[in-house]
Amino acid sequence: MDLKSSVTKWPANVTEDMTLLVETGKTVGICGATGAVGLEIVSVLAQRKFPVKQLVLFASARSAGKTVSTPFGDVQIALFSVDKARKLDYVFFAVSGDFSLQYARDLAAVVDGPVVIDNSSAFRYEPDVPLVIPEINGRVLRPRPGKEAPKLIANPNCTTAVAAMALWPLHCEFKIKKLIVSTYQAASGAGAEGMEELREGTAASLAGKTVDNKVFAHPLPFNLIPHIDKFQENGYTKEEMKVTWETRKIFDEPDLAVSCTAVRIPIMRAHSEALSIETVKKVDLSRARSLLRHADGVDFVDEPASLKYPMPMNATKKYNIEAGRLRESLVFGEYGLELFVSGDQLLRGAALNAVLIAEFIENPAATPQFSKKKGVWVRGEKKSESSLSFVAGAVLGAAAVVGASYLKQQRK
Repeated sequence: MDLKSSVTKWPANVTEDMTLLVETGKTVGICGATGAVGLEIVSVLAQRKFPVKQLVLFASARSAGKTVSTPFGDVQIALFSVDKARKLDYVFFAVSGDFSLQYARDLAAVVDGPVVIDNSSAFRYEPDVPLVIPEINGRVLRPRPGKEAPKLIANPNCTTAVAAMALWPLHCEFKIKKLIVSTYQAASGAGAEGMEELREGTAASLAGKTVDNKVFAHPLPFNLIPHIDKFQENGYTKEEMKVTWETRKIFDEPDLAVSCTAVRIPIMRAHSEALSIETVKKVDLSRARSLLRHADGVDFVDEPASLKYPMPMNATKKYNIEAGRLRESLVFGEYGLELFVSGDQLLRGAALNAVLIAEFIENPAATPQFSKKKGVWVRGEKKSESSLSFVAGAVLGAAAVVGASYLKQQRK
């Protein structure tokens, strides 16, 4: 089994500095290493040259004992246990919520044990567990007065993460009052099994055969399914409510009005979303364009005359999301905006965001930070072109202390 070729074609230079990393780096474990997200975490760690001294891969009994080739050398897959992981520096959980509930807190509680970064929904709404997109609220990872830095950190839902990257700079400038989201979510949101079911089902459908469905509620090929995750008492699905709950927590806006309709569509990879926002302040369309054009983590693709706009085909395997189709809302008028975003949910919504969390912990000053407070957007790559004020790394540390009370209780 070769993890190098499982998901992403490795860049030619990805192993150039691996000797140095082995000598000076961190010990890293990945739980669920053979799944879609786990494979991508290996890829992102290598591509971003995260300082991995030792890579430990955990997977199910079906894979345990196999030796796989990775950019960090050959690794034998092991069954997970807290004892096996307790001496690592970082452990990424890319597993089910039930598995995370069983092991993540115990591992994070080990004295001098690893930082646990969990990709499941198990802890996202727990008040003592930070839910983090580093470019937005990375400051919550810093130690609070009288408390240590958090050891258990939740990664957001992929749909939330893709939308939030475009929404946050707009929120900082105009303050979002209401948010309406319609999603168009790829099969890979259901993991490798979802992609395989779409692949096999499409071939069967084209051959005139019966299309089986086990992963999705209905056959997905040439179809749309307005049903992702379990239906809740209020008529929304849990996937839709995740967008509401998580956006409020990440933005630190517990009363933000958010409504979402989530739809599964028959494409392999990258989610897309139509976003409608009502704002407290009057919107300036040219200013909104500038914010998105210069926002870290966002590629502004908005040239309708040239037929250029966000599409999942173009967003696939990109670190940045794409945002475009920006226009003043016909419903909310000068207090509203409409836009469309596409983003690779396996990267921005999972593996990349998880690795960025670890990078922020290693070097907080290296991650650009927007803030709702004027004058505290720090270290944007295109800072000279933005009219927001900028401050140096020292102020980032001060802002982190001021923001230490950021995390509030959020209902499940």
